[in-house]
Amino acid sequence: MKTPAKEFIVNKSNLLESRFKPLHVPAETELQEGQVVLQVERFAFTSNNVTYAAFGTAMHYWNFFPTDEGWGNIPVWGFGDVLASKADGVEVGERFYGYFPMATHVRLQATRVSPGGFVDGAEHRQAMHGLYNHYVRTSADPGYSKESEDAQVLLRPLFITSFMIDDFLDDNQFFGAQTVLISSASSKTAYGLAFMLAQRKDKACKTIGLTSTANLEFVRNMGLYDEVISYEQVSDLAADQGVVYVDMAGNGQLRSQLHHHFNDNMKYSCAVGGTHWEELSSASNLPGARPTLFFAPAQIKKRMADWGPNGVQTRLAVAWQAFMQPVMAAEKPWMHVIHGHGEDAVRQVYEDMLGGAARPDQGNVLSLLSES
Repeated sequence: MKTPAKEFIVNKSNLLESRFKPLHVPAETELQEGQVVLQVERFAFTSNNVTYAAFGTAMHYWNFFPTDEGWGNIPVWGFGDVLASKADGVEVGERFYGYFPMATHVRLQATRVSPGGFVDGAEHRQAMHGLYNHYVRTSADPGYSKESEDAQVLLRPLFITSFMIDDFLDDNQFFGAQTVLISSASSKTAYGLAFMLAQRKDKACKTIGLTSTANLEFVRNMGLYDEVISYEQVSDLAADQGVVYVDMAGNGQLRSQLHHHFNDNMKYSCAVGGTHWEELSSASNLPGARPTLFFAPAQIKKRMADWGPNGVQTRLAVAWQAFMQPVMAAEKPWMHVIHGHGEDAVRQVYEDMLGGAARPDQGNVLSLLSES
């Protein structure tokens, strides 16, 4: 049975309130020149998407897929198939990876079409970073395989950040530090970074993962970090050598505790993900390096100049394929994928994530289409 076209939207001022809104899917004859319609076949929903909603207004995430006044559609990473096209170089039936709405369908304005994909040129998206507006043609993506689609939507956007943090630290000789501290060590961006650091043959720094007591066993069993400790143990860390702190948790109290513990030996301190600038500005008087917000696109831009237009994508593809081996290992995978189809599944996962029920060993891949 054909699924009625719809989107999942939430109240911007009360994220606990959500509803499904019917959508009109335009036929090819209704499209303007350059427009395409994609059916959103699958998408991931993680705690990172809750961050998008929490900072939807402040960080302009609601601007990507506008809907009813006062309501927002949370952007998600996923795969879509072209149903109709009036864009030269984009054919019906092609599959693309990129930023999608929580919906069954989406209309996009395909510009700068190339063998690798296209950019959505819709006017309301131009103020946002180009990274989010690029749709990758799976047939031309060196990091793509049909078997790894679930892992790609769940982890690849986060792994790009992990990859670029690792590269940034190496590019700056780890700021002269001997240790890298990573909070929220069970998070997917954190263990992606730990994986990259562990691959370095000239391993310059020891890596220490900081996590909750409940996640200690999971993180230790991954075998990525040189040491894993609970947040209650950070005061026991030796403070006589230089450290880099990568804050995945966004916990201002923990950041302050670490800066005061290491003082001038805090050589670099950055926040990744949902931590907002206002919170970081209040931390400007901490001892040691001034906390900053790590912005992956800035390092990507630098490396595109250093390595050439395809250099970042090629190196990232190699690292991604290596990362996939332990993540999806047959015997002891780091992540178990849970599939959900239809309205009830989408709403349940959304409410669970909003309530903080995310598990480090699980990943949710959803679709508003009926299960085939």
